[in-house]
Amino acid sequence: MQYRKLGRTGVRVSPLCLGAMMFGDWGNPDHDDCIRIIHRALDAGINFIDTADIYSHGESEEIVGKALAGDRRDEVILATKVNASMGDDPNHRGNSRRWILREIEASLRRLKTDWIDLYQVHRPDPHADIEETLGALSDLVSQGKVRYIGSSTFPASQIVEAQWAARERGLTRFVCEQPPYSLLVRGVEGDVLPTCQRHGIGVIPWSPLAGGWLSGKWRKGAEMPASSRAQLIPARYDRSLPVNQRKFEAADALGALADDAGISLIHMALGFVINHPAVTAAIIGPRTIEQLESQLGAVDVKLDDTLLDRIDEIVPLGTNVDPADAGWQNPALEPAARRRSTFR
Repeated sequence: MQYRKLGRTGVRVSPLCLGAMMFGDWGNPDHDDCIRIIHRALDAGINFIDTADIYSHGESEEIVGKALAGDRRDEVILATKVNASMGDDPNHRGNSRRWILREIEASLRRLKTDWIDLYQVHRPDPHADIEETLGALSDLVSQGKVRYIGSSTFPASQIVEAQWAARERGLTRFVCEQPPYSLLVRGVEGDVLPTCQRHGIGVIPWSPLAGGWLSGKWRKGAEMPASSRAQLIPARYDRSLPVNQRKFEAADALGALADDAGISLIHMALGFVINHPAVTAAIIGPRTIEQLESQLGAVDVKLDDTLLDRIDEIVPLGTNVDPADAGWQNPALEPAARRRSTFR
């Protein structure tokens, strides 16, 4: 395993990061099986695990905490996230100082640890000033509860704003960004990835297999694959919708391209992401040990220029097959903001 620097930090992480979203009620409810998956990943050389408070409403963090009990904790760069709603109370969500300082304690308790290596803001919060958020996170770093901080699914403009605010106010800076990036979701190539490179920010993309579309199962003539993600968000996989039909056509064409190259589509998809010069590690999210095993070999995959050119012909550089997969909506383009009356 060749380890890589996480942004400008001195920390080195594996090019595959084990994502824990599928551990618990959202995917695999068998805690012992999930723990076996985590231990197999660690034994294979993965030293980077990413979870979030919202994944199965805390259950994912609990499973990871069990798996890392004892000496295993020191082997792992452990990341989790805060922002999503954790209850009916309107203040049990977001990026406010009040919520961050409360929720960090819950995550530490579920993870059974005294510190989190990388604490990330799961999404931007239009209701919280970035200086308030960075101030709270800086305090957690000073207290030793958090080692580094990062963002997830921030547009380029807000990545820059956060860097500027941290420098201007003497606050801790985000060391990495976690965007959606895959063969089907390439929008970040146009702005987020170059922005992160300029600022020395590590990039740990989520959903490099496009939520299962690049698992190799979405091929012409094949039966519709069973998917836990499809059960959670069925509209994203409904092939009767035109946008999903476009994703299906692209996934099938990419699968045929991988066949011609003599590699699996999974390896081609992961290799594409982790070999981008801006990317530190791709977050994989296996639900079963078989899924994990099918992904581990991707660290050795190299794609030549001819193959990359053919990929560009199927999904052009900097484009998302489904614009909704960008993961965020520019608030300036929301319907209310576009009404001329708001500018009078």
